[in-house]
Amino acid sequence: MDAVIKKIPRDPAHRAVQRPSQEEAEAAVRTLLAWAGDDPNREGLLDTPKRVAKAFREYFSGYEDDPAEALARTFEDVGGYDDIVMLRDIEFNSHCEHHIAPFVGRAHVAYLPTRSVVGISKLARVVEIYARRLQTQETMTAQIANAIMDALEPRGVAVLLEAVHTCMSMRGVGKRNVATITTQFTGEFKTNPVMQARFMELVRSPSGGFSL
Repeated sequence: MDAVIKKIPRDPAHRAVQRPSQEEAEAAVRTLLAWAGDDPNREGLLDTPKRVAKAFREYFSGYEDDPAEALARTFEDVGGYDDIVMLRDIEFNSHCEHHIAPFVGRAHVAYLPTRSVVGISKLARVVEIYARRLQTQETMTAQIANAIMDALEPRGVAVLLEAVHTCMSMRGVGKRNVATITTQFTGEFKTNPVMQARFMELVRSPSGGFSL
């Protein structure tokens, strides 16, 4: 099966931002430590600003990646297959843009191919790229669906995210283990209740105990 690499418009959010220097980032962390009421100069916190700056580059590495590029390589020899292609239980870690607090969950992603398919790992890669940005879960759900729709031009895309938000469990109302569920449907998944029901059934059905 030969791969086809298409030119896809870049993700609008994938744009150059003037980053502060490492030193400026570390200084900002020291300010926050003092704001929290601790002494940034005590022994246990001396290297914390450097560690936090390094962690932020990892947490938010999605700003350096473009989901359109991840989906650009497709395969057209699919033997006439035109039914649901789905990845379930894609684990992700993200951060709420309102409090920079983590939310952790799973994504379920499906599409109905037309002429081509994409390597299945690329769907997980798109989830990872958007998760590693400051987000709301609602926005992330729509971004994943729209990126796949734009790149593959399928007959439809379905995305379901379920996550637990620490901005709710560790602050505010303090309710633990409350799952937030968001969905986005396009094309046939939006207009055809039967296809939407099939997607939801696949999300909730037992895995069958597959393991490798």
